[in-house]
Formats: sequence, structure tokens, C-alpha cells
Amino acid sequence: MAAAVVAAILPLAKPAQAAAIRYEAESATISGGAVESNHTGFTGAGFVNYDNATGSAVEWTVNAATAGTASIGLRFANGTTTDRPMDISVNGTVVTASLSFPGTGNWDTWQTKTITAAVNAGTNRIRAVATTANGGPNVDRIDVDVVPPTSDYQAENATVSQGAVEANHTGFTGTGFVNYDNVIGSYVEWSIPAATAGNVSVAIRYANGVANGASVDRPMDVTVNGTLVRSALSFPSTGNWDTWQTVTLTVGLSAGTNRIRAIATTANGGPNVDRLSTGVPGDTAPPTAPGQPVCGTITENSINLSWGASTDNVGVVAYDIYHDGNKISEAAGNVTAKALTGLQPNFEYRLSVFGRDAAGNVSTSSAQAICRTLASTDTQAPTAPSGFATANVAGSTVDTSWTASTDNVGVTGYDVMGGGSVLKSAGNVTSTTVTGLACSTTYTLTVVARDAAGNVSAPSNARTITTTACSGGVPSGITTVSTGWTIPWGIAWMPDGQTAIATERDSFKVFKVTLGGTRTQVGTVPNTVTTNGEGGLLGVAADPAWTTNHFVYFMHTAAEGNRIARMTYNGTTLTAYTSLVTGIMKNRYHNGGRLAFGPDGYLYATTGEAQTPNLAQDKSSLNGKILRMKTDGTAAPGNPFGTLVYSYGHRNPQGLAWDSQGRLWEAEFGNSQFDELNLIKAGRNYGWPTCEGTCSVSGMENPKRQWSVSTASPSAIAIVRDVVYMAALRGERLWRIPLLDAENTGTPTSYYVGTYGRLRTVVKVPGADQLWLSTTNCDNNGGAAAGSDQIFRITIT
Repeated sequence: MAAAVVAAILPLAKPAQAAAIRYEAESATISGGAVESNHTGFTGAGFVNYDNATGSAVEWTVNAATAGTASIGLRFANGTTTDRPMDISVNGTVVTASLSFPGTGNWDTWQTKTITAAVNAGTNRIRAVATTANGGPNVDRIDVDVVPPTSDYQAENATVSQGAVEANHTGFTGTGFVNYDNVIGSYVEWSIPAATAGNVSVAIRYANGVANGASVDRPMDVTVNGTLVRSALSFPSTGNWDTWQTVTLTVGLSAGTNRIRAIATTANGGPNVDRLSTGVPGDTAPPTAPGQPVCGTITENSINLSWGASTDNVGVVAYDIYHDGNKISEAAGNVTAKALTGLQPNFEYRLSVFGRDAAGNVSTSSAQAICRTLASTDTQAPTAPSGFATANVAGSTVDTSWTASTDNVGVTGYDVMGGGSVLKSAGNVTSTTVTGLACSTTYTLTVVARDAAGNVSAPSNARTITTTACSGGVPSGITTVSTGWTIPWGIAWMPDGQTAIATERDSFKVFKVTLGGTRTQVGTVPNTVTTNGEGGLLGVAADPAWTTNHFVYFMHTAAEGNRIARMTYNGTTLTAYTSLVTGIMKNRYHNGGRLAFGPDGYLYATTGEAQTPNLAQDKSSLNGKILRMKTDGTAAPGNPFGTLVYSYGHRNPQGLAWDSQGRLWEAEFGNSQFDELNLIKAGRNYGWPTCEGTCSVSGMENPKRQWSVSTASPSAIAIVRDVVYMAALRGERLWRIPLLDAENTGTPTSYYVGTYGRLRTVVKVPGADQLWLSTTNCDNNGGAAAGSDQIFRITIT
């Protein structure tokens, strides 16, 4: 194979359907290095610490569905100031010699170096070899994105209607370009052969300069075989007629010859068009679900997990292993067992396995294996910290310090406690700043030490503080509205503001709830099924015109996937089920599910990536997205891609709310590092799976706030007086985030930490500065008895 490096450290421009496949370093072949987890911020189960020797190496086995150019992103940390260069080879050929891996500031800061190289169809070996006695950096993973070869179809060889072939500008390919006549309906039509039916990425290369002293967009409709697939696709100015850019979209082709036509939609005509390029139809068939996982040898911090193999039309390249909705490890596709290490003693793990192929297709979930690690033989707790002190008390923060504890094995970290709950977890340090405290609130704080076995010391001496006041409203009172619930998921107020309707996830029941808390079942949603995880009956929204049409909307899991459906609700009974949107993939976890009407009158929905991260970046997929639609389920006018998709690059979004300026805010589950609060803008890319939390990748939006998953795991959000209130599941608290100017948020503060357990849904009460807040303590993570969940009313003053 002639493996040529195309660019050293620049991201590869790729078709819309391309998405990287992740290969963890700890699952690769290691020569001269060890798998460790003593630094933070890694993905998977750990990272590889190279031996300090020339020739130490990590080699990944990477499967490619087709030959092509691969973008290879290697994520690393280097806590020294010494460069640790490495040779990168593909199938034994060095493609980048002595690639620099400079210091990243510390061992907890990870960066990514990206190269491009040619790969073969099938199995490839990608190897990173240290070239100095300092060895390589710590290596977390590689992300590999293979772009298949493209076919170019010149515009001058196509059918041209109301346009001319010209060559009076520079930079075109072939023998010329097409200058559209300045009329509506001028077009270029290409004949495109396809060996098989399937989705294909299409890139139209164009130039749009200044005409008559002005720069104008020259939108075009794109049709395939006479069917409109993209309406008024934007072709904005490129600055001048010698500057060429590409607009990329995904279209479906039939086997045989296809006609792709680009038609001017305004009197300005189309841009100058150079060519159309197509990719190769990809593999879209996912593997079968793996067989039942079985826990073999179990210790206090490890489980040997085995499972039945998946099958695939091309081949399984990897297995992803999840505990509930979080990926904790992966294994190569040619094995059916994995030793899970670094686990918590005496802890119940609910393990599922997913097969993955080279195209990034992911199977549905295996059955679960529920296994508990052994209790640790170390039963001796650390000594209590002493000398606990506080300083610099503010509205939401306080600085804390203490004298270190001792332990027979070793202290691994400290927790600052308040009211019986963990307010801040820290590593093996003797000071930390506690954040997220509630304003104008008195806390009695202590600190405890913990060891690797989970033993916790007695508390330190106590310190009492009172935080200062915050501007804006704050929660000032909470009362119980309704009891007897089992996993209430969605709540929507009817337009009269006197009653709400609420869903129960696993029973599929729908209830009417009055302001006073009286609840009455009004029906169930037909065709709903569970995923034995986080699917079932999810979000609900009432039509703003309900008083005349009596429509309400539900998002739920069905046999074939997730659906958005409409029913008629007369105030007493649900009838007339109608499916509006299908084609949203489901899985055990990551199903999204929130529904809400925006101030523009259109219905918005959140969809998870169905544990298939590649779908989040695929704009032709409905998964990993925020959708925007009319009440018949069709795309709302003005959507950025002419489809239901409003924004993309989401992992498992669940919270939606609008502020007083009409801006859309969204809360989203991260995997193992960061949960997010995002400001949503039409057409923007929110980063998953490339980014989890803030990152520096061009073209991807950063969150306006992020939290560790242990303190958040957010579901719904609501906004009162331009303050976001975010319900946290694992974090067991209500976060308060003030909105400042157009792009910024104020300091988050938290309320009810650990008081009411897992908090799922929060909604504003119409016409009042009040919230309704529901718990989800009856799910697998909460473990409470059926009927234990509640709905509370919170007053904001």
C-alpha cells in the first residue's frame, strides 16, 4: 500500500455521513508500556503510559469498510516540558516520522494530534512508536475516520439549461465551469451511476463573487430523479469568482443511473458551478445484538465478562461495554470476553454489550448482566481529617482546607460534606473550593477521607458558614403537590394553566394533574414498549391551539424505534392515536425524549444517538439531534437543512426551554466527563462524539456551562425570570444558572442536594414564579419501591 500523508495536523474535510470510530489505547497491543488510570480526563477504562524507552509502542487494529483516506486523531497527555515524538505507521509503513507530542501542561490535560493517511479496505495496523529515550506521551485513544474515494462529475459535461460553459475565472477543475443565467429555473443536471441503492454524500463545488457591487446568496433546489431532496439550499458568497467552496449534502440514490439536478430558485440564478463529487454508498446494516453477557471471575475491583458473538454483513470490529448508559470499556471484534478492571468494590454493575462494525453501525443492546463486585478485604477506614477550615465565603463558593488523613493502604480522595450529602469530591489533596452552593444559605460543613476500598473516615471538625446573597430570584419554599408516582417522565401544562398532563415512563400511563395535586388517569399511549433501560413513554406537549383542536403530542419507544405521535385529549380521555415521526433509532439507553412548543409555535423534540455516536454527526439521521417540526410532523419552515433537523452533534439531550429573548437552551447528558448546558442555534454542531464538554475543534459549539457527571446528569430544564433551573439525576440536586448577556451565564448554585433523591422533570407553572419538580427514584438507579416518586411545587422569590 502506498500510504501517503496528506496533511500533518489539519482536520480532514469529509462527507456529511462520515464519522470517526474510536479505538481505546488500553484495548490495543502494547509493547513497552502499561495501562493506567491515575490521571483524570481519559475515556474508556484507562490510558497507556509508555515506558521511557525508544521503541515503546501501541498498535491498534483498525477495520475500514472501504479503502480511502483516513483522518487519524491521537489523543495524548504530556505533563512534562519535554517533547515525546513518535513515528506513526500504517501497515508497517511510516507515514509521519517523529511527529511532535509536546507538553500539554499537566498529565490531566489531553490534546489531539491529527494526521491523514491512506488505508486499505479491511484490517489495518496503526502503530505509534516512541523515537527517543523519553518514550511516548500518555495515549488515551485514536479516532479514525475513513473517507472513501470520490467520483468527480464536471459541470461542463452535464446537461445545462439556461447557462453557459465558461473559463474566464481561475481555480476550476476540468475544462471549465457553468455560469448560470440570472433567472429562476436555470439548472445543471448530472447523470450519476450507482452500483447499489443507498445514501451517498454529494459535494457541489461553486464560486459566488460580487455582482453589481453586491454579494448575494444564490440558493438552489436539489432534486434526485425528479424528487426534491433539498429546498433552497444556500450557496452564499465566496468573496470573489476565483474562490471556490463546496456545499455538501447526503442524498439517496437508486441502483443504476440517477439524475441529480441543481436548480436556481431566485432571479439571481445559481452560482458558478465547477463540479459535483459523490462518495461511495456506505454500509448501513448494524450487527446483530450480542448474546447474553455472563460475569465470570469477580473480585473486589474486576469482573471477567463474556458474551455471545454478534454477526454482521461485513464484520464486527469492536464491542462496546456499558454500565447503564455510560460506556466503561470496549473489546476487539474478534473476541467475546473482556476483563473489566478498576471497578468499585461491593457495587452493582448493570452491564450491556453492543456490537460495532467498521462503518460505525451499532447493534441493539444485549440483555443485561447484573453483577456485584466483592466487598474489599480492606475494612480499615482512614483516620478523620483534622484542622478543617473555611475561607472566602461568597454567594456560591467557599474555600476549604484540612490536614491530611492516614490509611493502612492509602487515602485516594476527600469529600466535603454538608447536610449528609457530598458537596464536592476532591482527589488526594488538602484543599479545594466548593462550588454550586445556594445563595443566602447556612451550611455546616465537614470533610471525610476515603480509600480505594470505599472505606470512609469519621468526619472532621465542623465549620458553619452562610453564603452571601445572589441577584435574581431563588427557590424559597418547596411543598409536595402529588405522591404515588412511578417514574414520572414528562409534564406539560394545558393552555388554560389549570391542569397538567404527565407521563409515567414504564407503565405507559398518562394522568391529568390539577393545580392542587389531584391526579386522574386519562389513558395510555398505544404501541409503546420499554427498552429495559431509559426508553418507554417519555415527553409530552400540549398544542397551543388545544382549545380548538384538542391535540397533545407524545414521544415514545415503539417496536421499530422511537416515535413522535399525536392523540386527541378532550380533558378527560385520550383517543385517536396518530404516528407523526418515525425513523428515530432506539436502544436501551440514549433515547432523548423531551417535547416542547417554542415561542414560534413549532414543536421541538430531543433525540439521543441510540448508543451509536456516529449518528450524532450524520445530518441525514434523526438521532443525536434537536428536531423542529410542524404539528403534522413535517419539517418546519426555515430549518437549516430543509429537514426536521434543527441542531446536531448531541449525545442524549433532554432539557429544552426558552428565555425571555426567545433563545433556546438545552441540557445534555455526557458520558463520563462532562454534562452540558447549551445555547442552541439553528444548524450548529454541538460536538459529540468528538467533544464531551468544552473543546477547541473548529466548527463545534462549546457548552455555556459544564458539570462533572457525578454532580449533574441533567434531564429537564425550566426558565423563570431568565434563570435556568436544571434537574439533576445522579447529582440529586436542582441547579440554578442565571442567564446574563447574549452568550454568557452566571455562576451556578445548587439546591436540595441529596434531599429528594434523583430529580427528573422541572417545568414552570403558568402565570406564576413557581416550578413543578418531579423525582425518579423508582428507576434502576434509584431502587425505590413503585409509587415512591413525587411532584413538588417550588416558589421563586
